[in-house]
Amino acid sequence: MCTADLSLQSRSAHRFQSPVTMTRPPLARMRQILLSCFLVFNGVAALATDDLLHLTGRVRTEVSPGAGLWHTTSQSLAWKPAETCIVVCDMWDDHWCKPSAARVAELAPHMNEVIRSARQRGVLILHCPSDTMDFYKDTPQRQRAQAAPVFPTEKPLERWVRLIPEREGNALPIDDSDGGCDCDPPVSSHRAWTRQHPALEIHDEDAITDSAEAFYLMKQRGIRNVIVMGVHTNMCVLGRPFSIRQMVLQGQNVVLMRDMTDSMYNPPRSPQASHFGGTDLVVRHIEQFWCPTVLSTDITGKAPFRFAEDRRPHVVIVASEPEYRTEVSLTSFERELWKDFRVSMVYGDSMDGSLLPGLDVLKSADLLLLSARRRTLQPEQLAIFRDFIASGKPVVGIRTASHPFHLRNQKPPQGRVDWPGFDAEVNGGHYTNHHGAGPTTTLVAASDRAVLHPILRDVDVAGLKGMGSLYQVSPLASSTEPLLIGQIPEKSPEPVAWLNRRNDGGLTFYTSLGHTGDFEQPAFRRLLLNACRFLTAESTP
Repeated sequence: MCTADLSLQSRSAHRFQSPVTMTRPPLARMRQILLSCFLVFNGVAALATDDLLHLTGRVRTEVSPGAGLWHTTSQSLAWKPAETCIVVCDMWDDHWCKPSAARVAELAPHMNEVIRSARQRGVLILHCPSDTMDFYKDTPQRQRAQAAPVFPTEKPLERWVRLIPEREGNALPIDDSDGGCDCDPPVSSHRAWTRQHPALEIHDEDAITDSAEAFYLMKQRGIRNVIVMGVHTNMCVLGRPFSIRQMVLQGQNVVLMRDMTDSMYNPPRSPQASHFGGTDLVVRHIEQFWCPTVLSTDITGKAPFRFAEDRRPHVVIVASEPEYRTEVSLTSFERELWKDFRVSMVYGDSMDGSLLPGLDVLKSADLLLLSARRRTLQPEQLAIFRDFIASGKPVVGIRTASHPFHLRNQKPPQGRVDWPGFDAEVNGGHYTNHHGAGPTTTLVAASDRAVLHPILRDVDVAGLKGMGSLYQVSPLASSTEPLLIGQIPEKSPEPVAWLNRRNDGGLTFYTSLGHTGDFEQPAFRRLLLNACRFLTAESTP
């Protein structure tokens, strides 16, 4: 007996009992039955597979226990629409913070498109504009939520779930203690909202609530999967009774749609990121401690949403070398990029540094900042680097990025590949060795023209010292422009920083600086920041 929809079984049975069918030879009739069962079974299976919501959840896992460094990887989620809801969190019609209200107005039409697509696939839409229930009190959508029977829970359904230190640390990564408004001048908070933003359509089959009713309705409907979108990540999206903390604590499968959200963050406050950088940091916090995040692309098939004012280039930092601990130094330096860039970190695996979890993010990057030493990669991962560079995108390399992807005088292990010509092809360098440790390197500008170069702007060259051994890199390729020259006693000077115009048309900035002691100097960090700014500006169409 094949397994299929009962109505299909009924129609098939009726057909097989017809006079025409009964006059056929038994073997032919059996073949028809088997074929019909096969087609019905596989048709139903195909429909079930096609009906699933296929989401790509971005998650963060600690590189090693207590390291404070996090791999960013993806996991595939396949959810039944009937077991899934979208929670629309506090997308109000107005806000006391006018920049916030403007961003909600910009976001709402795009969010409505996501909601419409999900609704058509059978996902329940829960509209949750807190403190506005009087506006909806006579609507069937409001009454639907109110009618859901109370469901007993082991953990209380508080009105607000505050930060849980034992799970997520003592503070969020942004300081929102001033209310988070980026108004100039600041304004005092008040309840400016009366309803959900009108650009978000509410359909007959939706529900409206701002309380534990959301969870009760989920339980009534057999909903286990929750997609949260709305504002603000650092406040309502985390704390409301229908949102992330509470739903995770109640055992639901939760994701945040990270391009359908915003934050209440004022950039002059710590950590002095851009407003959108502040949102990124809270999203990162959620991925580390609460749940995966997804993109609206998974629902609509269209490009992710970005606010019009968010024009930050995307920098991917790849750190995998054990000698100078640049995974720590670059993680600290990342903070200085938050004002101008979206930043993704890729670290080497703690057991095998030639494995780079999450490297796929480089495919969408505008700039690569590389610190790797003698790694031999899986073919598909080296191909990501090759493709990125061949596309003409810019590269910043530090210290051991002169020999990142090959062993010294050895072939790669089986199943791994190398790139021995990286230094010459990408950096325009000629690394052969380094002088012994000991003397600090004195640095000077390579020429009068170099002094005026934007990469050296506000860099205290006279006060900057190379704290690691001086690399032997001469002669440079003719395609290079030296910027800094290093000197140690009784040795020939060597280029320490330069630009290279690659054959593919892209730009590389390389410096043999990158020792831990170099990162301790503000002038070196300024040099790196200038290089990132210059290369992305030069590479913007």
